[in-house]
Amino acid sequence: MVTDELLRALADPLRARIVDLLAHEQLCTCHLVELTGARQTNISNHLRVLREAGLVIAEPAGRYTYYRLRPEALTALAGHYAALADRARDTAQLRRPCA
Repeated sequence: MVTDELLRALADPLRARIVDLLAHEQLCTCHLVELTGARQTNISNHLRVLREAGLVIAEPAGRYTYYRLRPEALTALAGHYAALADRARDTAQLRRPCA
């Protein structure tokens, strides 16, 4: 299910970058700081938003926590936009008359 929370989570450029990086491999906060140049507290806050939106899962590994994407969340989002595209194609010639 695509929620407003999910859409807002992906609307931020840094969160979108984090999602892109996590599509390639599981990473911990220190990796994301290095790869993005953002501060650790900023990365942690963005990861919290992504977790709450259901996009990432945190997995403890010793003293570190690794983050990975939930592919099913992205699949739901892709399906939502594919359905919108289909609807737009089907209704391309419909025009509501002005009053």
